[in-house]
Amino acid sequence: MYQPDTIAAISSPAGVGAIALLRLTGPKAVAIARLVASALPGHLTERYAYFSPLDDGAGRIDEGLIMIFHGPRSFTGEDVVEFSVHASSYVQQRLLEALLTAGARMAQPGEFTQRAFLNRKLDLSQAEAVADLIASQSAAQHKLALDQMRGGFGKRIGELRQQLIDFAALIELELDFSEEDVEFAKRPELLALIDGIVILCTELIDSFRYGNAVRQGVPVAIIGAPNSGKSTLLNALLQDDRAIVSDVPGTTRDTVEETMTIGGVLFRFIDTAGIRKTTDVVEQLGIDRSYKKAKEASIVVLLGDAAVMNEQAFALDARLLQERIGDGPVVIPVLNKVDVAPSPINRTLTISAKTGAGLDALKKHFTDHVNALHGTADLVVTNARHVDALTRARTSLQQARAAIDGGLGGELLAIDLRRAQDQLGEITGQITTDDLLGSIFGRFCIGK
Repeated sequence: MYQPDTIAAISSPAGVGAIALLRLTGPKAVAIARLVASALPGHLTERYAYFSPLDDGAGRIDEGLIMIFHGPRSFTGEDVVEFSVHASSYVQQRLLEALLTAGARMAQPGEFTQRAFLNRKLDLSQAEAVADLIASQSAAQHKLALDQMRGGFGKRIGELRQQLIDFAALIELELDFSEEDVEFAKRPELLALIDGIVILCTELIDSFRYGNAVRQGVPVAIIGAPNSGKSTLLNALLQDDRAIVSDVPGTTRDTVEETMTIGGVLFRFIDTAGIRKTTDVVEQLGIDRSYKKAKEASIVVLLGDAAVMNEQAFALDARLLQERIGDGPVVIPVLNKVDVAPSPINRTLTISAKTGAGLDALKKHFTDHVNALHGTADLVVTNARHVDALTRARTSLQQARAAIDGGLGGELLAIDLRRAQDQLGEITGQITTDDLLGSIFGRFCIGK
C-alpha cells in the first residue's frame, strides 16, 4: 500500500528571476511549514497567501509568502505548502535545508507528479503530458501537451477498456454455465465493439507520425551538391550566420543542426555535406552521413543551383533521391540562386537564399506537410509507449475477432479480451509496474 511521507523540492532553478518557489507535499507538510514560518496563524485558510518571516536554528533566512493547499484539493492530492522567497541561491538552499532538518526529505525526480498519479489526480497519460508541457518549445508542442493533460485521450481509452471488461465478464459467466449452452455476450454486439476499437487504435497509431514530429521537432534535411547554397539557406532560415559559407566545394564535412519555429511548429534543420563523387575519405564519410540524415528526416530539401542546373535533369535527381531514401521522407526539390538563373524556371520551386526571395513559399511547404500529417484526427498520440500498447491491443482484438469468426470456445476469446484490456490499461496506468513508473517519472525534473 502506498504510504506517503513529506517531501520538499525547489520548483524554480536557483538564480532565475526575482522569486523562487519551494514546495512541500505530504501528511506533515503543514506541521513542518510551521516550524520555519513563525507567523502562520492557528487556523489556516486554504489558498490564502500568508506573509511570514522564515527562520532556522541559526536565525532569519528570509521573509516570504506561504500558501496552503489541503488534500485532496491539491496537485498531488495531499497537503501542499508553497513558499515564495527571494531567488537567492543561498536563501533557497538554506530554506531547503531547514525544511529537511524539520522532517521532510528531498523529492525524487518527478515525485510530485508521481504522487498525483498514485492519488488518482492524473492518469498515467496525463502525467506524461505534464513532462511534455514542461519541455514544450513551440505552440504546437504546447497544444498537444495541454490536450493530453486535460485527459480526453485517457478518458476515451478508459471507456473502451471498460466495455471490453464488461464483455469479458459476460463471456466468463458463460463458461460457468457451459453445460447449459447459454450466450450472455451477444456476438454481433461484441464484434461491432471489437471492430470499432480496432479502427480507433489504427487511427491513433497513424496519428503518431504527426504527434511525434511535433513533439520532437520536425526534422528537415537540406541535401544537394557542393556550392548549391545549403549553408546559405540554413543561415537565411535562421537569420543567423550559423553555418560556414564558402565558395570552396566540400566546406561542410559534417552535419550542422539548428531549430526554429515556423507557424507554431518546431523544425529541426540539418545542413549536410555536399553530395558528389569524391576520393577524399573524410568527405565521403560526410556524404554517407548526409544520406543517413535524409532517410531519418520527415522533409528533405533537395537544393540545386539554378545558375548551372537543367530543370528536367534536376527533377530526375529528385526522383532518384526519393528512391534511395525510401517513401518515409517527402522530398521537396528547390532550385536556389534564382536571382542569377540564365533562363526562366517553370515547374520547380525557386528561391534565392542570398536575397530571401521564395523563402516564404518554402516555409509554407514545410507547414503544409505538417498539416497534412495531422489530418482530421481529434486525438493525437505523441508517445511511443502508447503506440506500442495500442499496437499490441489491436493485435489481441484481431485475434479475438478471428476466434469468434472461427467458432472457437469462450476460453480463448476471454484470454484475448483480457489481454487487450490490460494493454489498453498500460496507457492510462491502470496496469503498471514499478519499473515502468520509475522509467517515466525518472525523466522529470526535481520539483515537478
